[in-house]
Amino acid sequence: MTSTLSARDRVRDLVYRYGLLVLLVVLVVFFAATQPSFGTWRNVLIILQSVAITAIVALGVTVSLSVNGFDLSIGSTISFVVMLTAAAQVYWSLGPWVAVLLGLLAGLGIGLVNGFLVVVARVPDLLATLATMFVFAGLALVLTSGQSVSTGSTIDGQPAPGSISPEFLWLGRGTVLGIPITVVVMVVLGVAVTLLLSRTRTGRLFGAIGGNPEAARLAGVHVGRNKVLAYAISGVLASVGGILLTARLGRGDVGVGGGYLLETVAAALIGFAVLGANKANGFGTVVGAIFVGVVLNGLTMMNLPYYTQDLIKGLLLLGALVLSFSGLFKRKDS
Repeated sequence: MTSTLSARDRVRDLVYRYGLLVLLVVLVVFFAATQPSFGTWRNVLIILQSVAITAIVALGVTVSLSVNGFDLSIGSTISFVVMLTAAAQVYWSLGPWVAVLLGLLAGLGIGLVNGFLVVVARVPDLLATLATMFVFAGLALVLTSGQSVSTGSTIDGQPAPGSISPEFLWLGRGTVLGIPITVVVMVVLGVAVTLLLSRTRTGRLFGAIGGNPEAARLAGVHVGRNKVLAYAISGVLASVGGILLTARLGRGDVGVGGGYLLETVAAALIGFAVLGANKANGFGTVVGAIFVGVVLNGLTMMNLPYYTQDLIKGLLLLGALVLSFSGLFKRKDS
């Protein structure tokens, strides 16, 4: 009887740790076998490019989750940075790298505002970032009077003096050795966040705060300072996503960041189920984003209607959460 239970526990442990990765491999093999164009290098790059911005922003969500926080303002941060970087070049004739710097500073500022509200004003994370979500979504509209911004836009009926420069567009459309810049940035930031959370003192402090903030405080950890830092990182990574999105689109579209909120949260939470981590981790987040991208790409090739995509994302997220938190696949002694 004991050996039977032990074998069952081993199976549960294998499913818990490797189930999502095995499922990803199975899906890749299935789509490649049924759709000849799925397994091509070109399609691999298409999948990676399609999820790169989502993954980058989701890495910021991952950092906020590591301190048991939650950043609902990321979609509005993207929208604000998109409009700011476009307006900086088209309306104010600023250079591309000045626009990039403004975008990064805007993301940092939004993150610090969130951290101030949570730590100093003691507003609960969800409520604080919900409020800033509306504030910065509104500011994105006010910034350009609710108009999209592109080369050739007008101000008060007159042509805008500037344009979105080719150097800036390269960030979203260029390649390095045939690999899109956005994918390169995703990989670099994915490695950076993974190392930050798993190999640095700051990451260990984030984990301690996320596990038990009161115990961390009693152990001498400056909980407030580290939570502000986590939200600042989240804001900066969201702004990186916004900058790359502007460069990819070649324009600033109103409300373009709104759709990224659910996608990035899904990627970060699906990452909890990768290798049985059951916690926020950079590697899992990138895998989660790629997992969703593979499924949607493969099903699209099989002519699945586009309007079912949100349902599929929801089911994938639900499955990952059950795998991570339900205890169905965890050993009884874990």
